[in-house]
Formats: sequence, C-alpha cells, structure tokens
Amino acid sequence: MTTPLKKHITAFLEYLEVDRGLSNATITNYSFYLHRLADFLEDHNITQVSQISKELIHKFRLYLNRLTDYQDEALLKKNTQNYHLIALRGFLKYLAKNDIQSLAAEKIELAKQQERQVEFLEGQDLLRILEAPLKSSGTDLAGLRDKAILELFFSTGLRVSELAKLKIEDINLDKDEFSIRGKGQKLRIVFLSDQARNCLKAYLAKRQDLNPFLFINFDRAGKSADAGLTPRSIERLVAKHASAAGIIKKVTPHTLRHSYATDLLINGADIRSVQAMLGHSSITTTQVYTHITDKQLREVHKNFHGKKKK
Repeated sequence: MTTPLKKHITAFLEYLEVDRGLSNATITNYSFYLHRLADFLEDHNITQVSQISKELIHKFRLYLNRLTDYQDEALLKKNTQNYHLIALRGFLKYLAKNDIQSLAAEKIELAKQQERQVEFLEGQDLLRILEAPLKSSGTDLAGLRDKAILELFFSTGLRVSELAKLKIEDINLDKDEFSIRGKGQKLRIVFLSDQARNCLKAYLAKRQDLNPFLFINFDRAGKSADAGLTPRSIERLVAKHASAAGIIKKVTPHTLRHSYATDLLINGADIRSVQAMLGHSSITTTQVYTHITDKQLREVHKNFHGKKKK
C-alpha cells in the first residue's frame, strides 16, 4: 500500500518534472534519496509528512553515516549523505509552499565537508593537451574534431553533457557567442575564442555528412555514425589526449571546465561573472575556485603592503 508520505513524494517528483523542468537524471536521484528516507521512516512507523521531526532526521543521518559495505567500510561519502538532505530540503520546501504541515526545511543542516580539491591545467600542460589531437591524428576528421572539442571546452567551460548534445544549428560561427541550456533548463551565454571558432570551422568544413550533431563518431573510412558522441566517449578522448600530452594526473572534461574558470579568475575576472559563465545557481558552488588564486595574494601583499615605511 502506498502511504500518504510516498504519495507526497510522488507529487513532488512530478512537480520537479513538469513545473521545474529538471532532467530525468536529477529526478531519478531525488526519487532514490527520498524513497530511501521514506523506507527508513516507515520502519519507524512514520507514514505522514506531519510526523517528520528533527529527531527522526537526526536518526536518519546516523543511519546513512553508519551504512557499510562488505568490507565494513563507510558506504556513503559526506557529499552523498548531503545529497539526501538536499533532496529532503527541497521536498519540505515544496510541502510548505503547498500549505502541507511538516518540518521546516530550515531545520535541516548539511554536514560539513572538507574543502574540495579542484584539479586544473595551466601553462605547458594546457598547451600540450590542446595541441595533442593534431600531433597524433593530423588534420583528418577525428583529429580536427578532437581539437575542436578541446578548444571549445577551454573557451566556454561547458559541461560534458552540454557539449555532447550540441547540434550544428546551435552555433553561429559568424558570432563569438551562443546560448546553451544547462542544468535545470537554465539558459546562459557562452563565448567562443578565435582559436575555438577557427577549429570548429576547419572541422565542419571537412565534414560531408548530414548528421545534425556537432560532434559525431567516425569509422576508419571517415563514415559518420547516426548519433552524436556520448559524454562517455568524450571523456575517453579527453583522457587519451591527456596521456598523449604526457600529463600524468587524471584529466576529464570537468578538468578543462576547472581550467577555464581558473584562467578567468587568475586573469582578473570577478567571481560573480565566473558564476554566470559557468551556469552555477549559487555563488557557493563557484567559490570552490577562489582558493586557486590565493597565490596571487602573496604578490599583492609583496607589492602593496608597507610601502610607506620604506
């Protein structure tokens, strides 16, 4: 039997799909987190949203933190535990918005996490990976495609999912900008560097297929596939060119997104502008990059501090 609690969860998930326009992947994750909570609450004879209390959520957090695998290792990292709480806060806000009595979302606090280490490329490592496709594949279609992909990542800071779904009609090469619909169906503008635009032009000039996707697969004869490259395929080609460039650390499309943001900040961009260009809903997400530029503070201190004393 479906309990009132689970009926409210179903209604919330439908709201996320229809009213908020969230992706299927996000809704699937929210469904998993909230049904895990519902199962836990039902084990404690809680079937109504009005019965959810701060004490019960505390017990749920202990439950998540104490889940272990077959080697008795912690099963869920702190950030994964927080994803459950973020889904719960969204659910509670939805209930409040619809005048359904339950625990206030503000009562749910996220667990503190260690500052995330951001991996990025700069200097010679960045130059080498951008040059790698043409060095290994020359100017054949695959080489031109991969070169355009890497330059586009560094020019725009696109997520791999955003880049994979691009179609040729989405980009006007007579302009230096185009619109992209990112997470939560939010629309933002991204900008093409001269280098990225030139690489895209060279790549598209050599294509002779009718595939609408911007980045597609080719066989050895240069024949194109029917669909676009998948995010996983793009991740593999980025890793391949990083290895060819002699870069030892793991490099992913997100590493290039980090490199894009870091390059902007190091060269003087303000954090709010970077937030907008990355498509972050919250400035807190963007602030993960600020410690990268802390080394600049040493130079600021050296150049400007105590000058009148000399």
